[in-house]
Amino acid sequence: MVTGARGFAGSWLARRLLHEGSEVVSYDRGSSTRRSGLELHGIEAEVADVTGDLRDAELVERTLTDNRVEVVFHLAAQAIVGEANASPVPTFEANIQGTWTLLEACRAAGVEAVVVASSDKAYGPHEELPYAEGAALQPVYPYDVSKAAADLLVQEYGRYFEMPTVCFRGGCLTGPQHAGAKLHGFLAYLMKCTVTGTPYTVFGYEGKQVRDNIHSADLIAAFDAFRKAPRPHAVYNIGGGRFSNCSMLEAIEVCERVAGRELEWEMGEEPRIGDHRWWISDLAPFEADYPEFGLRYGIEEILQEMYEQNVERWTATPA
Repeated sequence: MVTGARGFAGSWLARRLLHEGSEVVSYDRGSSTRRSGLELHGIEAEVADVTGDLRDAELVERTLTDNRVEVVFHLAAQAIVGEANASPVPTFEANIQGTWTLLEACRAAGVEAVVVASSDKAYGPHEELPYAEGAALQPVYPYDVSKAAADLLVQEYGRYFEMPTVCFRGGCLTGPQHAGAKLHGFLAYLMKCTVTGTPYTVFGYEGKQVRDNIHSADLIAAFDAFRKAPRPHAVYNIGGGRFSNCSMLEAIEVCERVAGRELEWEMGEEPRIGDHRWWISDLAPFEADYPEFGLRYGIEEILQEMYEQNVERWTATPA
């Protein structure tokens, strides 16, 4: 079962699982106004689709038992930082209560493994903390609190009940079908602005803030590696690491080179609230436990693919 299967990463995961011959259950609220990722991948009819809220304990457990679910991939979340900080209560309900209800249902149903997409935001203000698994969680903003609390719940269910669980603390996720927006999915939005001539604003840090970016296919490969050899109460950083990262200024340069045109952009003085100045994920612990895993997409490959698969649609004029 994939929670959030209609979203960007969830739909990529569902497609891979179907391709490998698995039966897939989609559990999703279905409230997004955007086209379902399952529809974009052309697999909507191939999954068992359940529309529901994760806080509905009875529906969650019934879905697990009726479909004899073996592995749960939990990707559903309120993931937009600005919305979370402005409206913390619904964020806490979705990210904390929803995760807790799901874990309890998985325990009752005897699910074999639970794979959870957590966040590097669980660490709190990055400038003040060591960047390693096991570092104390010191969240500050409401979004950070919601991710840290859910992360801890997953760990404790794995430890206390000896359930095979994993939290993947991810940085920036991206890919050619990412619906980038001004404050979310920056690589996709940056390339779209470059292609369409839309002005872009860099938020603070003189454009020198660094992000690692992991392609959705690489993230799904990490999920799959754990699924095939699960461990109890595991925690890993996951992201582009040293292999796939860039500053904002470097990202702009690559976008301009790939698109063959200059981006119209300006430098904003203030960074976004809760934004990190620098983040590169340490993948060494995961790679040590799963040596068959390896990143395939760097920044150049990601942006090239993003351009090739979207340029016609982005530049198409209405009939």
